[in-house]
Amino acid sequence: MKLENDKTKRDEVYSGKSYPDLLSDIMNIPTFRLIPMKRPGIIIGIITGLLFVFSTYSCRKDETIPEPDPIVVDTTQSEITAVKGFYLLNEGNMGSNKASLDYYDYATKTYTKNIYGSVNPAIVRLGDVGNDLQIYGNRLYAVINCSNLVEVMDVATTKSITNFKLDNCRYITFHDGKAYVSSYVAPVEFNPEAQPGIVAEFDTVTYRMLRSVTVGYQPEEMAIVGNKLYVANSGGYRFPDYDNTISVIDLNTFTVSHSIEVAYNLHHLKVDSEGDLYVSSRGDYYDIASNLLVIDTKTDKIKKSFGIPASNMCVNGDSLYVYSVEWNYNSGKNTVTYAIIDTKTEEIVSRNFITDGTDEEIKIPYGLAIDPISKDIYVTDAKNYVTPGTLYCFDREGKKKWSVTTGDIPAHIAFVTE
Repeated sequence: MKLENDKTKRDEVYSGKSYPDLLSDIMNIPTFRLIPMKRPGIIIGIITGLLFVFSTYSCRKDETIPEPDPIVVDTTQSEITAVKGFYLLNEGNMGSNKASLDYYDYATKTYTKNIYGSVNPAIVRLGDVGNDLQIYGNRLYAVINCSNLVEVMDVATTKSITNFKLDNCRYITFHDGKAYVSSYVAPVEFNPEAQPGIVAEFDTVTYRMLRSVTVGYQPEEMAIVGNKLYVANSGGYRFPDYDNTISVIDLNTFTVSHSIEVAYNLHHLKVDSEGDLYVSSRGDYYDIASNLLVIDTKTDKIKKSFGIPASNMCVNGDSLYVYSVEWNYNSGKNTVTYAIIDTKTEEIVSRNFITDGTDEEIKIPYGLAIDPISKDIYVTDAKNYVTPGTLYCFDREGKKKWSVTTGDIPAHIAFVTE
């Protein structure tokens, strides 16, 4: 598929669609909404302005953040477990420098917004676009995409310990004392000639980069099975010529041993209890639909294509929870769906894990997590991407327990355990 061959069709579907929406749909990054899009021919000029906005908001200091105001959100009785609570990373609209961190405390049933700024007054803000949040040992890691850094905090206090730099970093995972971070490397821009991305290895004691390896185009989420690291390549900057591969890295040699051809525009990877790998494809937003596939990591072959859309997913036990917000330029609208898949039988067992009708209230599901012990289901709503979102808590039966207002674009949850 060539860019020039599809120009007429793109002109038709992009007419009147805002440039930030194009960034979100095509380049797979959160949006900001400032400039109406009139013609795709002004893309380069607007990107230049966008980069200026980035530079304007690049500093994380010199700003006062309101003191946290804990809110009691759940007065129901629940058993005490090894899960103490969870952090929620709000991505913040791209260019706004508004990535923020919230915390829900199980013991007090309180939800506290913007805790990072009060604990770290010399830094104040996390930065621009929080793209991933993980806990490893006694450290909390936040990947701040457009600020080109990974923030390292004490998991108990969110006190900043350090940060390490990596251009256009996306996701993080861990193995044997090492942190692995995917990076687009390329600047934020449409570019059919955009360079391949990398996966970088960092020491979790010194936080120094040890090794890096070139993978596919615009790599996203990673998963480790045995001694193999899998990374999903999207090719989002090379629209409409998306990547369709998973790069497989040998952790001993830190080289790409081979690639697996899967589907257009890959994003998330999740490993089930059998070691199989579930991968989401976003399609091309026209005629190739989003899809969910499963790969046998013993053979690195596709086992099954489910034929259902998948934007985000979460494994809990032998269940894979999936939601999708699927945009299609031909229809000009989003379609929101939910599902549960039995990973043992590899069958769809439910087409909606929200059973009380609350799904009708959720405009743009954006984050998804399952409490590993209580099995409570957490879903975030990004709403319009520029105003505070909402976090919903459902019990294991899919009935709403409570909800609370979050920061802008609530997205990534990390559970804190004893």
